[in-house]
Amino acid sequence: MDEPLFDGFAVEQLIQGFRAPVLPQCMPDQAIIEAADRNVRRWTSHVTGTLEPGSDAHRREVCRMFQETFSPYRPSVLDWPQLAPDALARIVSLPIWDIAVQTEGRARLRIAAYAATLSEPDVRDALALNAWEENRHKEVLSRMVAAYGIPLASEAPYVYPRDPEWAYLVTGYSECIDSFFAFGLFEVARSSGLFPSELVETFEPVMQEECRHILLFANWAAWHRAKLSWWRRMRFELKVAGVWAFLIWERMGLARTLDAEGNERKQDNNFTVNGTQSLSSVQIGVRELMTLCLAENERRFSGYDRRLLRPRTVPTLVGFALRFVGAWKNK
Repeated sequence: MDEPLFDGFAVEQLIQGFRAPVLPQCMPDQAIIEAADRNVRRWTSHVTGTLEPGSDAHRREVCRMFQETFSPYRPSVLDWPQLAPDALARIVSLPIWDIAVQTEGRARLRIAAYAATLSEPDVRDALALNAWEENRHKEVLSRMVAAYGIPLASEAPYVYPRDPEWAYLVTGYSECIDSFFAFGLFEVARSSGLFPSELVETFEPVMQEECRHILLFANWAAWHRAKLSWWRRMRFELKVAGVWAFLIWERMGLARTLDAEGNERKQDNNFTVNGTQSLSSVQIGVRELMTLCLAENERRFSGYDRRLLRPRTVPTLVGFALRFVGAWKNK
């Protein structure tokens, strides 16, 4: 396996039979890059009719979507552009790099751990690929901070989850929250011109992969719910409610983690919500940012089969909040 799922973890034992995708050994030519970029953004099932959550067709097509939209970029051949001093200073000063790298590290283990509990081969393989891609995100971030001399705290050992399903739910719903706002922030960074377009384009595959990840999660959750008996469904919904309560509590303050030496580190868990001014020289209001997040969320999902479910909780809450704010301002 050229790029293992985890450094330091026996992933082959966690996900039996899974093989990492074959990645190019050198930078592919522009035609291949453009074809891969189109492929990762657009997918339509050839199955006719509805894709009812809980059905074999729904499960099969969701897994096919995830496998067939895989992007073959390799972190080791990404071209990191040289940055002007002011742009480099802005990148280095962003308070996100430690928590970003560690979040990807936790996600790769949690998703792989849950994948190892599944009996359906196609679902297990789709989640295994998801975990593999989380590891690739971690490598992209690690190579970027190395290229630009960004200091990172030493990583504490990642702990295998006692409840893999809980861990996957925490990761999945957390990504649904963060990705919604990250889509808008990424567009702010692109349109503001404060960051070189080459750097923005280098990170574009990672952003679209996050869209695929939460699309897979939303459809897995719907499929999983539909397969449960009524009493297992009640227990599952209680667990989901607990996950949301935990995520709300987590985002009410600073993240407190320990590095490998046992030193406490405090970081902002809500940069995707309140980090706009770090990415633009123009003052952006909350309403404008939320509208942009909704538009970018719709744009990134627009190429996938409309019969696949989209994450709706955060977009629905934001849409409701925008209507409420609009009604209040009109009084």
